[in-house]
Parts: sequence; C-alpha cells; structure tokens
Amino acid sequence: MSKSTSGPRAARPAPKSSNSRAHPARSSDKHSPRGTSEQRSVPSQEPFRRRHPVVAALVPVGLVVAAVATMVVIKATGSTGPAAAASHLSSGGHAATGDPGTSALSANVVEALSVPSATLNAVGSPASDALPDRVSGTSVLRGSDGKPVITYVGAEYCPYCAAERWALAVALSRFGTFSNLSGTHSSSSDVYPDTQTLSFYGSSYSSPYLTFEPVEETTNQLVGGNYQTLQTPTAAQSRLLSTYDPDGSIPFIDIGNRYVVTGASYSPQVLAGLSRSQIASELKDPSTAVAQAIDGAANDITAAISSVTGNQPSSVGNSTTIQAIMKKLGA
Repeated sequence: MSKSTSGPRAARPAPKSSNSRAHPARSSDKHSPRGTSEQRSVPSQEPFRRRHPVVAALVPVGLVVAAVATMVVIKATGSTGPAAAASHLSSGGHAATGDPGTSALSANVVEALSVPSATLNAVGSPASDALPDRVSGTSVLRGSDGKPVITYVGAEYCPYCAAERWALAVALSRFGTFSNLSGTHSSSSDVYPDTQTLSFYGSSYSSPYLTFEPVEETTNQLVGGNYQTLQTPTAAQSRLLSTYDPDGSIPFIDIGNRYVVTGASYSPQVLAGLSRSQIASELKDPSTAVAQAIDGAANDITAAISSVTGNQPSSVGNSTTIQAIMKKLGA
C-alpha cells in the first residue's frame, strides 16, 4: 500500500454541483488542523456543514488556530439545508508501521452496523442531517468490473471523519459485507477529542453492486508534530479530489461521480463521551440522538448509492423511505 508524504492538497477547481453553492459564514468556530483547538459546545442536533480552509503555513501542535469559515448547504429545492463540518488534512509525518492508532473491533459493533430496516425506515431523513450534493452533467463512475465506485478519503485524527465513518459503514452494510474493520478514535488534542469510531484502513469490502475504495491518509498518532501517514490517493482518486474537493476538506465521499459529501453529515458532538459499544447499541433505537444522526445520514447516503446501482438491491433501493430521499436528492 502506497504511503503519503505530502502536505495539504493544493486548491482545486470548485465542484459543479446542482444543489450546493457558497454561502456566508454562520459561525466563528476555530480549528487547528494539527493541534489543540478551541471547542464550542454544539447541541447534538445542530444542523451544520463547516469547511476548514487551507492553512497557509503548517506549524507544530498548538501554535496556530486556523479561522473557520462556515458553509451552509442549499438543497435542490432552494431552501436552506443543514450544514456539516470538516477538517483540513494535516501534513503527513513519517510512515506508520502498521496502524498504531487502531485496536480490535468487537463483534457486537460489527454486527450493529447492519441496522434493521424497520429502524432505518423509522428514522428516515432528519432535517438536522446534511444531504449529499448532486453532481450535474456526469456519468456514473465505474470500475473495471463495471460496478459503480464509492470513494472515501479521510484521516483517523479527524473528528468529522470519525462521525461520518459510522454513517457510511451503516449505509454500505446494506449493499455488501465488511471484513477486518478496526476501531479507532479521533485525535485527543482536536475538537470533539477522542470521538470513538471505525477505521477503514486494512479492511476489505465485498458487494455484488458496487466497489468501495477507502483511503485513510494519516493515523491519530503525532510524531514530531505531524500525524503519521498511512495511505495516499491514487491518481484517479486525486482527480476526484481536485474536481470536487477544492479546499482539501475531509471527510470526502464520492458516490459514483454523481453525488459528493464534503464534511460530516452531522455533529460529532452527538457521539461525545460514548464508547464504540454504546454507539453501536443505540443504532437500533430510532428514538436516540445517535440513531437519528447516524442512521439518518446513512439513509441519505444509501439513497445516493441506490441512484447509481439502479436501485439494486431492490429491497433497499425500492423501499418507500429510500425512494422518498432520492426525490429530495433529485435522483
């Protein structure tokens, strides 16, 4: 597996999206891509999608706090939609041996990712979660096997990636099967410290409907002021990032080149203080804030994926809940 030694990605052309555009900042949160940040108390259901701008000069932990511009997503209907947050990729440090930032993931957590359909239908698509952005004028991106490609780019230190991985894993579990997922947590010196989550590094995914290509660029381990590097995007993945993620924000998800997610779909605050087992146990209860956030975002991602798989499997794509969300997405 190739290693990345590069710093933040350079500015890229703005994405062409049919249901998002730039909007004035909504708040003045501060965030350091690599180090201690000022943490703001955020209600668990706060709608947001913040994107962190490029830091002009990367310096050791704790010396600089970057100003954050808040971006508000506008839905295809023209109404103001929820926004979410993102980190900017930190410069990579030395390549990690294995992945020192992960641990074994318990079987009950893996099993919980297959959320019952009844629970997912009960949650639906909460207004507090941000929808994927539709990309106009593109054909479905397919791999050599002809299956649509879903691309994820993130980093283990990133709290917003920590939140989004849960939703993405729940969504993908409706189309295929994971193996060798590991447990990890976001940086202890960032906003929403130690957010418990999964890591896609070293995992595999099997599906008759799609191909999943995850990239975890760095660990959550600081060495000499930098997070250790794990993976680097391929040339094809880098082109997606250059086109649809000009600010270099993470997490980034490309769904068959028809929908993109830049930033978390919900606030990591929802997961504050919870263990992975506690998060997993709440996924099946639609009345919990965890299920509303994670399962709701998973439903939105599922609808976007279903639009590129031709509604396959039909038990997922043709469900009333997913069909309703697809209409919201303009699919």
